[in-house]
Amino acid sequence: MSDNGVSAVGLLSYETLVHAVAGAMGSMTAMTVFFPLDTARIRLQVDENRKSKSTPVILAEIAKEEGIMALYRGWFPVISSLCCSNFVYFYTFNSLKRIMVTSKGQSRPAKDLVMGFIAGAVNVLLTTPMWVVNTRLKLQGAKFRNEDLHQTHYKGIFDAFSQIIANEGVGTLWNGTLPSLVLVFNPAVQFMFYEGMKRRLGRGGRRISSLKIFFIGAIAKAIATSATYPLQTVQAILRFGQYKSQENGGFLGSVRSVLSLLMDRIK
Repeated sequence: MSDNGVSAVGLLSYETLVHAVAGAMGSMTAMTVFFPLDTARIRLQVDENRKSKSTPVILAEIAKEEGIMALYRGWFPVISSLCCSNFVYFYTFNSLKRIMVTSKGQSRPAKDLVMGFIAGAVNVLLTTPMWVVNTRLKLQGAKFRNEDLHQTHYKGIFDAFSQIIANEGVGTLWNGTLPSLVLVFNPAVQFMFYEGMKRRLGRGGRRISSLKIFFIGAIAKAIATSATYPLQTVQAILRFGQYKSQENGGFLGSVRSVLSLLMDRIK
């Protein structure tokens, strides 16, 4: 088969679509189950005056001050963004995997890293506007400890898009793109470890149980998240849109803003 034929098979195959749908549904299910933990995470990342207590204490504070449903505020926009984001990521990753492995032999950790990075970059550029909107909707109505943070008033996903474009400009929808592009190393590293551990356990045609797959995925995600967490904090702050940067726009301005935020956190 020609290279063009291999490329077409990789991009349009049923198996690639199945991987994309499975990745999207799996991430939606996991996020729904652990959504209150994600609420606590983003409050700690954005509201620097909120003390980092134990997770149950933070969740209890939010429920007491804002009601139990505040733990699930912004569920729909987050789930929608996550579904689109993971569909794009898994579809791109598995398309590249089919093309590169079919045309150039067996998969290797270095290939997995490159494929993960490309898939992550495509995902960031296409879905960052959705994540900017859902970050703001998720924090709407929050009782901030930091008095410099003010409330937003959006009626829903489409109203948020409309207000952001009208009041802040279209470019605001891509706030946090630079740290997000750097953070593509998160899923890239995750998939490198995941695929590597899966290959090791599956040597000799051995069947890998669902429980082992679960633990492999958890370990790989924990390694990737721990390595990139400081940038995730910066990403959340920039997406929320209330960081007053003293830097000019453009790539260099974005780099300086990211470095400034990291230094502020360290101080």
